[in-house]
Amino acid sequence: MRVVARRPRGGRAVRTDVAATVARTHREEWARVVAGLTRRFADLDIAEEAAAEAFAVAIERWPDDGIPPNPGGWITMTAHRKAIDRLRREARRDGLYREALMLAEDAPVADEVGAVGDDRLRLMFVCCHPVLSMEARVALTLRIVGGLTVTEIAHAFLVQETTMGARLTRAKAKIKAAGLGFRVPEQGDLPGRTDGVLAVLYLIFNEGYLASGQDSDPLRPDLTGEAIRLTRLVRDLLPAGSGERAEATGLLALMLLTEARAGARVSVDGELVRLDEQDRGAWDRTLIDEGLALVRERIDAVARGDGEMDRYQLLSAINAVHASAAHASDTDWSRIVSLYGELERVDPNPIVTLNRAIAVSEFDSPEVGLAMVDRLAQPLGSHHAFHTTRAELLRRVGRPEDARTAYDRAIDLAGNSAEVAHLIRRRDELAASTKGESE
Repeated sequence: MRVVARRPRGGRAVRTDVAATVARTHREEWARVVAGLTRRFADLDIAEEAAAEAFAVAIERWPDDGIPPNPGGWITMTAHRKAIDRLRREARRDGLYREALMLAEDAPVADEVGAVGDDRLRLMFVCCHPVLSMEARVALTLRIVGGLTVTEIAHAFLVQETTMGARLTRAKAKIKAAGLGFRVPEQGDLPGRTDGVLAVLYLIFNEGYLASGQDSDPLRPDLTGEAIRLTRLVRDLLPAGSGERAEATGLLALMLLTEARAGARVSVDGELVRLDEQDRGAWDRTLIDEGLALVRERIDAVARGDGEMDRYQLLSAINAVHASAAHASDTDWSRIVSLYGELERVDPNPIVTLNRAIAVSEFDSPEVGLAMVDRLAQPLGSHHAFHTTRAELLRRVGRPEDARTAYDRAIDLAGNSAEVAHLIRRRDELAASTKGESE
């Protein structure tokens, strides 16, 4: 349910302060509020709608009443009242809602903790119930737990917004029809749901590391930090020596090695900085050391015959190669090409092939890499990364006109403000250099 609030009253400065506080509170509190409401009322729809209504009320009232000392607590209390109001309305015509209302209005009872003690993580395991397809599990958790918009989730899945909206509606309806509620996961439930939970955490992390909305901050440390925190919790829940724990270890290592570069990823002018141009002295060595230790742990286990490297483990190994290079020129591109080849075998998809093509262009030649990229036009023609990669390779092989066209297309498709700024500069530099040569 989308709630449209009245336009805030008060001066422009007041409205700006309120908007900033509401946005920050939404980032920090959405998952906790929705998780708490779902635990209390055992209904995803009620939880999501009550939380949305509470934020809408905040936008309406805070300009006149003032921002409360504890915005998160205010939102929680207001959302709880909205949920009770919804149950009272529904109770007039539905016996199930009457029963839920009686339970909700009773004195609080001790929480059933089960295998998962963290409310947000428990909600993730609910959204990742095996009754849903894997895509539906991931999409629903991104919306309910991550607080991402339908547009952001659609971008992550490379589908239209209307398609994703329908998918989310069907997923919630299926959970409701199955009467799943907010059953606390037991230890035996965890292995069958871990894949979906980890996939969600990875997408939340990626949204934080390269935010898709041009109106938002290019980096969202609140999302990357929460994804890392929850991944640690998932890893700790899983038994040592299990395949699920190894998978969670690989994802945690990948996140740590990627997050370590965050401080060097955006310039003071708000422009994305490419990996080969980043100040490696600004990388977080503590995160790198922890990530490298986890990668080595898994590589050693595989060497002892403990299975094969999975998707997250291979991605973390690739990032470990970058993190271990003191300078960009020291990067072991041969090793990276080999790891991407293994990743294509384990998880074949056009994005993996695109990244392997980039590595091949560094190890072999830009001409060979470009030929690989051009074969991906059909599956990736609407993806900005495809056109960005083509633009850079066309530039390197001496085709500036084609490169400028590719930059234009990448700029049209890119959703991150820092990335757009970087692409515009690269395109304009190419145009200037070409003009200078012609003169």
